[in-house]
Amino acid sequence: MAASRTDLLAWLNDLLQINYTKVEQCGSGGAYCQVLDSIYGDVPMTRVKMNAKHEYEYIANFKVMQNIFKAKKIDKPIPVEKLVKCKMQDNLEFLQWIKRFWDANYGGQGYDPVARRKGAPADPPATIAPLSTTRSGSGPNLSVAGGRSGGRTPVGGHRSGSAQSHEAVLHLQTQVKELSSHLEGLEKERDFYFEKLRDIEILVQQQIEVLEGEGKDDQTLRDIQKILYSTEEGFEVPEAGGAPIDEEETF
Repeated sequence: MAASRTDLLAWLNDLLQINYTKVEQCGSGGAYCQVLDSIYGDVPMTRVKMNAKHEYEYIANFKVMQNIFKAKKIDKPIPVEKLVKCKMQDNLEFLQWIKRFWDANYGGQGYDPVARRKGAPADPPATIAPLSTTRSGSGPNLSVAGGRSGGRTPVGGHRSGSAQSHEAVLHLQTQVKELSSHLEGLEKERDFYFEKLRDIEILVQQQIEVLEGEGKDDQTLRDIQKILYSTEEGFEVPEAGGAPIDEEETF
């Protein structure tokens, strides 16, 4: 029988000495990586951002995890695209699998999670709220409430600017809806091109592995791979400090 969310969070918080309150927070990937470290003791925790705040940092954590799976020959697909969206059901199912894997492979050895993180902060990551939450009315409703609470009608008469204030609030609500729709379009466009780049990355990696198996190389493929893995300021993945895990980036 699968463990409940409450039981899983209690186990995770006790094992890693963190303070997660929702299963969705596992979508940052940091906790999954450290659970594996509690089993093997050689995960490059210097590369894992336990307090990741952005999706690109989540993806970097899962790349570390994929390298672990490859090095340890763990035959389990990691649904990265779903997990990084921080949806409860997807992360619940994966956390249940992680718990079963831990139960089957943890040797009972002592584990100091704080020392393995070298004191790095492990604040619970913020989950990504879907844009539909804003469009459904939570943002505009708050605006209306704020406008009404600050615009009480005096006893004995109408407030002179109340009609204009209401009109201004309606205008702001319209702007919020338009911006939310625009952001949703940008997110879909980003995901569209991200998937294309990911498909290219997989094809390039597979071809390089085939050539390496034949004792050959292809500089063009190497150049494409270099472009795919290049970073810019603000998006660097921390360098590993002599970690035993294969540092080859696979996705």
